[in-house]
Amino acid sequence: MFSCSLAMLVYIALSKDGQYGNHYYAGSGKMVSKTIKGELVTTLNNVVIAKEPEDYNTALNLASSRKFDYLVYPTVLHWEDRATEWSAKADKVKVKIVVVDVKSGSVVKSGIIEGKSGLATFGGDKPQDLLPKPTKEFLSSML
Repeated sequence: MFSCSLAMLVYIALSKDGQYGNHYYAGSGKMVSKTIKGELVTTLNNVVIAKEPEDYNTALNLASSRKFDYLVYPTVLHWEDRATEWSAKADKVKVKIVVVDVKSGSVVKSGIIEGKSGLATFGGDKPQDLLPKPTKEFLSSML
């Protein structure tokens, strides 16, 4: 879906941080955007992450005014970091990703990626550790 030009410009919006109940996970939105960037830079040279969270229209307008080709707009829907090894409750993450062709404003791809840790993690997994594989799968058809 992405044109394979290395000169293509991609703007990744920064999601608001995730939460579970009353607990907010500071920096989780940035972790999501960094995971997306990490996958895109394997194929593309010009990938930029927003400095602060923006609503969809603001991100699209900014991407357009700065002549980006695509906007990747992630939204953390669920972020749950548990002491799995003690509670037997899995870490969970759910992120909606929308990819937009900035010039036309049309959605190129949209979907939800999810991850869930196993119960025998011995403290190793965190929600951000569950993102790379589904992110790669989501973006692979586009690269």
